[in-house]
Amino acid sequence: MVDRRLHGRVAIVTGASAGIGAAIAETLAHAGAKVVLAARRLERIETIARALEDSGFEALAVRTDVTSLEDMRALAEAAKSRFGGIDILVSNAGVMPMAPFEEGKVEDWKLMVDVNVNGVLHGIAAVLPTMIEKRSGHLVNIGSVASRRPFPGGSVYSATKFAVRGLSWGLHLELGAKYGIRVTDIQPGLVSTELFDTAPDFREGLEKAWEGKRMLRPEDVAESVLFALSAPEHVSVSEVLVRPVDQAT
Repeated sequence: MVDRRLHGRVAIVTGASAGIGAAIAETLAHAGAKVVLAARRLERIETIARALEDSGFEALAVRTDVTSLEDMRALAEAAKSRFGGIDILVSNAGVMPMAPFEEGKVEDWKLMVDVNVNGVLHGIAAVLPTMIEKRSGHLVNIGSVASRRPFPGGSVYSATKFAVRGLSWGLHLELGAKYGIRVTDIQPGLVSTELFDTAPDFREGLEKAWEGKRMLRPEDVAESVLFALSAPEHVSVSEVLVRPVDQAT
């Protein structure tokens, strides 16, 4: 049976070159959306887009750095030029270097703020005029369980996800009733992705602690996104907290 829940809708997904972002793009395409994959690694998103098109779906790859407002505005224009509009923005791009305060890794702190917070704001700025004009749209922010509690070594990362959670609520208050724009903050627990590649020591410890246990898969998060996007138009799924059964904290 063909899934047509998102038939005809245009979805931009940032950080779509691997992991959660790639899974979201593929899941939304299979649900009938026209997907625009955005990431810095052009070759990888072009490969994913080609595979989707070869399977009969509509996809476009656009090299994008979310820390650049100009890049995000160009991405929005590319989506409108190719597919005629923008209905969904999934702000997924994120980084998580381990940066304990005592080590004073200021550049890592700034990088997390630039990608995880400013990247979301740039996306909002780029797509909002289109959504306001048509008085509809859906902003999906990929947050984290870390938006509910910090963890040692990841306090700055947690702070960026607290910010995303606050932005998501504020967006709903300002845009929901007035413009019909829905906002969802997806908050995954531990997911097996490339996110930990920038923190090899943390990854090694995590793998030891999770030996024999089950993390979330990127596809699990993608299904949560699809759930929120598939709600009736009068329903705004504001938050989705999704954790592995084996995650005790």
